[in-house]
Amino acid sequence: MKQDQALVPDPVDVRLGARLAELRAEHGWSLAELAERSGVSRSTLSRAERAETSPTASLLNRLCAVYGRTMSQLLSEIEAEPAPVMRAADQPVWRDKASGFVRRSVSPPHAGLRGELVEGRLTAGADIPYDRPPVPGLEQHIWVLEGALAVTVGDTEHRLGEGDCLRLRVWGPTRFRCLGPDDVRYVLAVVRP
Repeated sequence: MKQDQALVPDPVDVRLGARLAELRAEHGWSLAELAERSGVSRSTLSRAERAETSPTASLLNRLCAVYGRTMSQLLSEIEAEPAPVMRAADQPVWRDKASGFVRRSVSPPHAGLRGELVEGRLTAGADIPYDRPPVPGLEQHIWVLEGALAVTVGDTEHRLGEGDCLRLRVWGPTRFRCLGPDDVRYVLAVVRP
């Protein structure tokens, strides 16, 4: 039975794959064109669109940059219209199993609003590089609730402990690392320019 369950794709990955295929079709791009624009191989893009693999945070970040959306915007597009009050049990959770990143959309984005709150969790030793922001000039506030987090912006590393907050505008590469020995939990406030 467990082996059969492993063959059934995660429903979130299925909806996400379908939305990625829709976005590519809306732009009139072939897989080869999207691969060239994003720097992601055609086979990886195809597998993600068919929900044969769960996309990583880095892959979604690259696709968001190509499509001019934040990751939260993309993930909100596969969910129902958000209610004004988001009960903890109803907040969408997405997992990047490859990197140990768990992302909870505390206040999912809404078309009429520019800001949102995200809870991030990284397992001890997790290291996620982003080669570009999903939207240039994106404003971020990173507030560490538990553990220790290193955020590298360009060539500058910021080491954050419990209660520390980093605010920035993202124009280039960033990197999030859990410094351990325990997992890190943080709030990410995102404001579109």
